[in-house]
Amino acid sequence: MSHPNDDSAATVDSSSKNLCVLGGIAALLAIALAPAEVIISLLPGVEDRLARTVTVVDWFALFQDHPFLGLRNLGLLNMVGAVLLIPTVLAIYFALKRIPQTYAVLGAVLFFIGISVYLAGSRAFPMLLLSHQYAIAASEAQRSVLIAAGQAFLTEAQSRTGILLIEFAFLLISAAMRNGGIFSKATAWAGILGNGLLMTLEIAFMPPHGIGMVIAAAAGISIMTWYFLTGRRLLQLGRLSAVNRDCL
Repeated sequence: MSHPNDDSAATVDSSSKNLCVLGGIAALLAIALAPAEVIISLLPGVEDRLARTVTVVDWFALFQDHPFLGLRNLGLLNMVGAVLLIPTVLAIYFALKRIPQTYAVLGAVLFFIGISVYLAGSRAFPMLLLSHQYAIAASEAQRSVLIAAGQAFLTEAQSRTGILLIEFAFLLISAAMRNGGIFSKATAWAGILGNGLLMTLEIAFMPPHGIGMVIAAAAGISIMTWYFLTGRRLLQLGRLSAVNRDCL
């Protein structure tokens, strides 16, 4: 039986070395996003400014003074994380392509559907654009129209469908990792557990409270473990191809 750390187990196309390396780096970079959220929240004045951001005009002012902070508060880092993992998903898919894997194919398709839905439904950049238009508005009537548009964006809760599809996609991809000897069982089960918990959180505990906070913490640890193990393995496969071994 082949072992996922055995070079002979990585029977995939050596021509995809760059994708393998890029996917591994992207997975490792994704680990930093959760700590980045915490660090931003702890920066001096951030919490106070956010506490004073209530009305649409407050949001416009936030975007004008601190555009990054405004974008971050409307999901910028989540969007970055989703886009960052595109090469990782592709690398995993091609690593498993010689193994009959319905889960891997369906997971890859659902991931790209999910990321499209999520990015299309984001309120971050439309609000940034409205804030710019508000700043240069020439009349009170124009400002009133922009305020109404901004209020519509803020009142309408952003759909979580895209995120749920992405998490389900990663759950399927993690299940596909269990077979074929490319990735370790620990990697597969970390992904299954983490994404399963995230889906539970999305469906039953949003925003997180009580037991939801415990689920969120467990999910975060599992997902970061999955990113690390997946990224490390993809980089290993990239190095194997560099020395003409069978790998991704």
